[in-house]
Amino acid sequence: MAKDDWTEPGVYEVVPGVHRIPLPLPNDGLRAVNVYAITGPDGPVLVDSGWAIPIGLELLEKGLAELGAEFADIARFLITHMHRDHYSQAIEVKAKFGTRVTLGAEERWSLEIAMRPGRVGAQEQGEFLRELGAPDIADALAANRPKHRMEEWDLPTDWFTPNEVIEANGRSLEAVETPGHTRGHVVFFDTPNALLFSGDHVLPTITPSIGFEPALAANPLGAFLESLAIVRSRPDTMLLPAHGPVAPSSHDRVDELVEHHRLRLDAMAAVVGWGAQTAAEVAAKTTWTKRERTLDELDLFNKFLAVCETGAHLTLLVAQGRATMTLRDGVRCYSLTGD
Repeated sequence: MAKDDWTEPGVYEVVPGVHRIPLPLPNDGLRAVNVYAITGPDGPVLVDSGWAIPIGLELLEKGLAELGAEFADIARFLITHMHRDHYSQAIEVKAKFGTRVTLGAEERWSLEIAMRPGRVGAQEQGEFLRELGAPDIADALAANRPKHRMEEWDLPTDWFTPNEVIEANGRSLEAVETPGHTRGHVVFFDTPNALLFSGDHVLPTITPSIGFEPALAANPLGAFLESLAIVRSRPDTMLLPAHGPVAPSSHDRVDELVEHHRLRLDAMAAVVGWGAQTAAEVAAKTTWTKRERTLDELDLFNKFLAVCETGAHLTLLVAQGRATMTLRDGVRCYSLTGD
């Protein structure tokens, strides 16, 4: 299969007993999310679930049928994090069949916000954008925010404990906490078979957004880099990501991600040194995506992600002692240490 065709619907064997089922995403540049089915006599164990949209449910049902199973046969969902493209379909299946759904414990903070009655979509992110000096993007987000569907959100059946080992049809999967993309993100190591179900923590062709969650961590990029170091310290594995094709080496991709963020930190520090003070100003003087687009060239959602990610880099620069932050009229303003 061509590398660019990883989103094509179907059921693809990764190794015997592990199959990849790509499911489509609505209004999302990522186009698809990989659900992994670990098959065997105890019923399929699924890593992530897809977004709760009719076509996603239909294609997951079709994929299970190709593996000789149906929704009622699913033994358990192992969810890497609480973003709706990974979690919401598991909640829908759980509501209908009582299926066990397990999630990282630190996701509770964002889930409780998402489940709050009367909450509007992206409310907390809009407030954070104003603190980062981007009220125009916050206003546009408020005018175009997605509808918040309460039925997409519920607590899981249970929570992973740190380094919990899950038995799944003869495989032993270790749930390892990898905060950064979200506070409670986990990955699953099948160390005996050299497989890593990496969720959004390690992606083969893109860098995951940092801190895209209602309950933002204090230093999400710092947590992400520390989590990458944890993955790098373990034996190399085949990479089974949530978005993108299966890749041969987790170590190679971790090294690329670490280098990417080192260069971004240096570049953003330089922009602060040139006089940009807020995350919005730094983001406007930084290029984005492999095509090196300007902030103005991005759509609204990606402008929001870019400013928030810039804020995460600036927070880490402060934690490293390379910059200082001062609140001015509720806006975070940065300068290099010693300026």
